[in-house]
Amino acid sequence: MSELWVELEINNRKIARKTQAHKRLLDFLRDDLHLTGSKEGCGAGECGTCSVFVDGRLVKSCLMPVAKASGCKVETIEGLAAPGQLTTIQQAFHKTGASQCGYCIPGMVMAATSALRQNPQAGIEEIKERLGGNICRCTGYTKIFEAVELARAVIAGDQSEDVLAEEPVGKSYIGHNQRRIDAPARLSGRLKYAADIRMTDMLQMQVLRSPHAHARIVSIDTSEAEAMAGVAGVITSEDVPGTDGFGVFVHDQPVMARGKVRHVGEAVAAVAAEDLITARQALAKINVVYEELPGVFDPEEAMQPGAVVLHDYAADNIVKHIPLRKGDVAAGFAEADIILEENFSTQQVEHAYLEPEAGIAYVDADDVVVVISPSQNITHHRQMLSRILDRPINKVRCIMSPVGGGFGGKEDMLYQGMLALAAMKTHRPVQLVFTREESIVASAKRHPSRVRYKMGLKRNGQILAIRFSMISDGGAYGMSSEGVMRKAAILSCGPYEVANLCVDTTAVYTNNTPSGAFRTFGGMQAQFATESMMDIAAEALEIDPFEIRRVNMMLPGSKTHTQQELNSASLDRVLEAAEAASRWETGAPHMRGATRSDLGGADTRAPCTLGARFAGGRPGADGKERVW
Repeated sequence: MSELWVELEINNRKIARKTQAHKRLLDFLRDDLHLTGSKEGCGAGECGTCSVFVDGRLVKSCLMPVAKASGCKVETIEGLAAPGQLTTIQQAFHKTGASQCGYCIPGMVMAATSALRQNPQAGIEEIKERLGGNICRCTGYTKIFEAVELARAVIAGDQSEDVLAEEPVGKSYIGHNQRRIDAPARLSGRLKYAADIRMTDMLQMQVLRSPHAHARIVSIDTSEAEAMAGVAGVITSEDVPGTDGFGVFVHDQPVMARGKVRHVGEAVAAVAAEDLITARQALAKINVVYEELPGVFDPEEAMQPGAVVLHDYAADNIVKHIPLRKGDVAAGFAEADIILEENFSTQQVEHAYLEPEAGIAYVDADDVVVVISPSQNITHHRQMLSRILDRPINKVRCIMSPVGGGFGGKEDMLYQGMLALAAMKTHRPVQLVFTREESIVASAKRHPSRVRYKMGLKRNGQILAIRFSMISDGGAYGMSSEGVMRKAAILSCGPYEVANLCVDTTAVYTNNTPSGAFRTFGGMQAQFATESMMDIAAEALEIDPFEIRRVNMMLPGSKTHTQQELNSASLDRVLEAAEAASRWETGAPHMRGATRSDLGGADTRAPCTLGARFAGGRPGADGKERVW
């Protein structure tokens, strides 16, 4: 690796030293100077987490070669305020609660600082425009914009600095806005995420991943990689000393592919080396011979007789089926005045947390294997690692590093076992930091789903019966699928009291990327279908959408879909608030020129995209009206 001499001024300190010529300014700041407040979220100049000032101009440091920064004056998040202090903008972020996971916040503070330096009187639209190059996945941006406006007012003298002070607490913390005690560390860039941690004699890990969706591993030859200078160790599934399987509900996933690969991007081998470049070069020296196998990529096809089987224990490829029954569905449909039937689907969704997966493992002086990672389920991870490493639980320790966004995506264990094995094999600390591309390829996603929905109602909008069938693509491994299916079944038909239910939720193995936990944990897919059906029913019956929900909403004393009696319920208040906030004009959606005069509603004739679909309701075999 060629070297380069750079001279520059960083945070008012003159720096002159050698570095590798290939490095970006971001690498130089983080690796050479340990200024880790600047983060790498994408490596492509899209997310803004790496933002710094270069000669007073806001720059994405992941895009600037360090050679280009030589001779420049650089200012990072660490240089905005003296240690232990915050700038007015940082104080405003603290005041409004603009920092949540905090991973984007150093870059966001730099962008906000640039905005008010460029125009101290910037209006809200200009502020939004100037912060447009910075992504936040947690806040929804509102608190961030409020913070910049507040800082602008204080800097301009329109408001006293007293508005930034912490509010006094009365007799109780309950009912009072309280500041996050860890926000100053996030706002100043001092908080260390897993990728920011540096340890003496630490190795860097890189992972070889499968290019095939389904293949038998004929052989793995790591000898050439192990012989390379700078390579401390190579691991495969053969290095697992204990029980090689993990998962949230079913332990079907090996630490690295064992015998076969089941999805593109599955880990096959890993290298721990003195630096990233050596580790990546070593991956190219590992020779894996694959025998490609047929794959199955559609969950409905995966359940058909003769389909490719992913796991021997599940010959039908079903990860988990959750049935839920209440009342007499056939009788409910027989009593219904109208029956609606519809299909819904949702797609696979990437979590896109700004912090890519990262972690460190080492063996401490007491022979305890320590794993540091932004795990959302460290207690369970520790239990699984104990079995995988064949060590008593008191010889395994898991430390939760700050989580730079998770949304459930860091609940499922993925790479912690590899780190632990490498640390045990090399007897040195080992760090693994995913690239954004690697995170997208390898991490679990939201379950894609297909819902077949049948709903029977009376003319007044009362739901008499529902048949709900959801098939979800669980991907190659079980992960959180069972829990997601349970929650989807429990929440399937919404906050509505329905006497007769037949609900089935099923997760299915395929050769797609595994599916796992994601915000709402199966509820989103189910509620998308149910709330869509409620709107379709309102239109078909010419009833106000709010009214049809009131007719069916759960109240105190109602029984849930799983037969629990509710002592309290607040849907009536939620609907009232939503109706008022939306300025909804009471009445049925416009359909074939019909009005709500028979129900005393206003004659609303708003455009409706669904009306044409219901223009021709037709009787089913039982003579009842059906609409699709």
